[in-house]
Amino acid sequence: MSFFPSPLLDAFSALVDRLAGLLQPLAADASTALAVVLLTVLVRIAVHPLSRAAVRGQQARARLAPRIAALQEKHGRRPERLQRAILDLHAEEKVSPFAGILPGLLQAPAFLLLYALFSSGDRMGGHALLGAPLDGRWAGALGDGGPFGPAGLVHLGLFAAALAVAAYQYLRTRRETARARAEAGAEAQAQAKTRQRRRTPPVPQGPAAAVGRFLPLLSFGTAVTVAVVPLAVALHLVTSTTWSVVERALLMRRPLPPRVPTRA
Repeated sequence: MSFFPSPLLDAFSALVDRLAGLLQPLAADASTALAVVLLTVLVRIAVHPLSRAAVRGQQARARLAPRIAALQEKHGRRPERLQRAILDLHAEEKVSPFAGILPGLLQAPAFLLLYALFSSGDRMGGHALLGAPLDGRWAGALGDGGPFGPAGLVHLGLFAAALAVAAYQYLRTRRETARARAEAGAEAQAQAKTRQRRRTPPVPQGPAAAVGRFLPLLSFGTAVTVAVVPLAVALHLVTSTTWSVVERALLMRRPLPPRVPTRA
């Protein structure tokens, strides 16, 4: 049973059917699958300004890292004062700590609607991609022709694509994390020398370093999800994740200009 009201699912189903009808001359029986891809691309285009803002915020936080390290050196023994000082610094530089999660939050309704639509069992029955039902899952494909049957091969292809994107994202995140750790290590050495001169005790380290070691592994979460959701949702996830990787790589090639506040 879906937690979306039936009128909303009916409207969303009509939208997907409308897109599929427009794409019918181009994609024939795969028009509904192509409609899911097109819908995903439209959602990603709509949230692109927020994605740019998220990358801009990450670059701004990297620029602020030395100043934050100085605040940690100054207020490290007083967590509440340190937190307030960091928030004040972010407000002064107009850097939002929540900018990175907004694109994902705004894409969640599309994922949930697609999941509800293709899990309903009656609205999208009969739609397929290369013989694989769009409302079918990998477990069902394994029981209907095995992993190398028509449906199984489609699921394997999407799973392989998800693994390839996840591997690239993993390696990239690992490089970025290693670079951040190297910069933090250099800053820690400078702080250690300062403490030796001042004869002050070291600032206790939080769990961020431990989290950073496991952060790259989160890239494989999409591949795991693709294996258990309906095929249409898996297609949406692979399309959206591929877009994210390409978009981030292009945006990170050079620093984005800082956001200039508009005056009334």
